[in-house]
Amino acid sequence: MSARTGRVRILRGREWARPVRPARRELVSALPELEEGRPPLLFVPGFGHGAWAFAEHWLGHTAGRGFPAYAVSLRGHGGSAPAPEATLRAYVHDVTQAAASLPRQAVLVGHGAGALVVAHALARYPARAAVLVAPVLGGWGTLGAALRHNPAGTVPAVFGGPLRLTRRQLFSPDLPDPQARQYVARLGRAGRRAQWQLLAHRAPEPAVGAPPVLVLGSPDDRVVPPAALTRAARRYGSAPLLFPGMGHDLMLDARWPEPIDAILDWLAKA
Repeated sequence: MSARTGRVRILRGREWARPVRPARRELVSALPELEEGRPPLLFVPGFGHGAWAFAEHWLGHTAGRGFPAYAVSLRGHGGSAPAPEATLRAYVHDVTQAAASLPRQAVLVGHGAGALVVAHALARYPARAAVLVAPVLGGWGTLGAALRHNPAGTVPAVFGGPLRLTRRQLFSPDLPDPQARQYVARLGRAGRRAQWQLLAHRAPEPAVGAPPVLVLGSPDDRVVPPAALTRAARRYGSAPLLFPGMGHDLMLDARWPEPIDAILDWLAKA
């Protein structure tokens, strides 16, 4: 039986009895020229993406504004070890371990399904704050939106195949086609068990220490509908910060500086 203090678990029997197997993790970083003691940001990409999605723009920009910046590739993604049978629990383990390895209490920033991973990690890691970017928080509504906008790429995932996202889902028309195609070509796939768990997931436990949480996205996102952004923000007692005209991959889209500057401005006041 798990012991509890208030609503926060301090002992999880399953994790003690059946620990997650370790896996080699890719962790990339960009550090400011002058150390000012600001909290590090750990960026967590969504399914199919790796640390490269943040290394393209946001890591260097974050470091340029004085914040240490790190991005982790979940197992089976990017340069991390292959893991075709990875579970959502294993992804959460990757994030908490990466965060614990940083020199100071970190801010967790999750994108897409990586936001769901962050939401679960907050119950295990005492984050300084958290940011959920275009959060895919699971449930059958997520599947419905995906089927409407991309049936050919979504149906195989229902039967254990890869989920294939399209240029139209991920980016605005403002991003040049050659660049968009290059990004789409780099996408990998999540473990099939993790894909199923995304649909039939359990709600995250309460965050340790009740850190401030910012939710942001685009009302024109073809992966996450506006109503889902509102629901996610309400869970944390706020309203979503919106960037009209952008696609799902805000960190790679044409106007990528706007969301990251908003995040860093918010952190300066949080």
